[in-house]
Amino acid sequence: MAATKSAKKPNVSAEELLGHYREMLLIRRFEEKAGQLYGMGLIGGFCHLYIGQEAVVVGLEAAAGEGDKRITSYRDHGHMLACGMDPKGVMAELTGREGGYSSGKGGSMHMFSKDKNFYGGNGIVGAQVPLGAGLAFADKYLGNDRVTFAYYGDGAANQGQVYETYNMAELWMLPVIFVIENNGYAMGTSVKRSTKSPSLWERGAAYGIPGEEVDGMDVLAVKAAGEKAVAHCRAGKGPYILEVKTYRYRGHSMSDPAKYRTREEVQKVREERDPIDHIRDMLLSGKHATEEDLKAIDKEIKAIVNESAEFAKESPEPQLAELWTDIYAEVEA
Repeated sequence: MAATKSAKKPNVSAEELLGHYREMLLIRRFEEKAGQLYGMGLIGGFCHLYIGQEAVVVGLEAAAGEGDKRITSYRDHGHMLACGMDPKGVMAELTGREGGYSSGKGGSMHMFSKDKNFYGGNGIVGAQVPLGAGLAFADKYLGNDRVTFAYYGDGAANQGQVYETYNMAELWMLPVIFVIENNGYAMGTSVKRSTKSPSLWERGAAYGIPGEEVDGMDVLAVKAAGEKAVAHCRAGKGPYILEVKTYRYRGHSMSDPAKYRTREEVQKVREERDPIDHIRDMLLSGKHATEEDLKAIDKEIKAIVNESAEFAKESPEPQLAELWTDIYAEVEA
């Protein structure tokens, strides 16, 4: 089995640090705005925010290559933005509008982008894991050297289909990276109460799958581990597991008051481990940016997010005829 420690963090340029900062801040501000729109009744159904977990997907996207695929669960807005999907199209889909990525029919949990190789957004707990292996199987069959990132949480890590997928993925040596976004609470039950395993990634040992635990609040550590996992898969060595220890600041969804943990616990993580503040401190202490530079970035990001919200509000709702589209595939006889 692979080492239990994260890969050594590489030296990074000021440009890279600023890029990570900008991308994480975009996700943070977008999610804050989504929370506001939900409170105003403009977003229906469920809405699971990614606030606090930004370093996970930003770090792994920095390790991904052109053509690599990603699939995740319902806490998916951050993944969409990190892989380059347009904030306007994402927000429009959240509000059920015609200008959304799924024409307003998918909502928060079910939107896709073939252009960005983003395959959801899946509402069934753990269902995206075998689908991710399927994407990786297609790439291996085609021999195109692509890798698939299959994201799921600590709650989904106890689903049986995950382990069936582990077995098949290792048996067929599929180029899939299983990313466990362990935020400690699943839907509302602490990992300490839901499992006796000291770690989740080590469960892969039963199937011969290597992996490691990563500090998910450190974007550079995540990127370094991601690069190691990607290299493993591209070398034809089969799947890899990354258990990324992170933390969500909000409840499981907007309807969750999160009474299973204290405010003091959340505040302590915010003050001591926030992934955006971590990069911000690096930029300032290393003199890679000034306070004014970072304020300008924040202003720019807020403008992008506000524009996405206005676009969503102005975009019309889908026509009734839209109910009949995207049901059957047209093929030539």
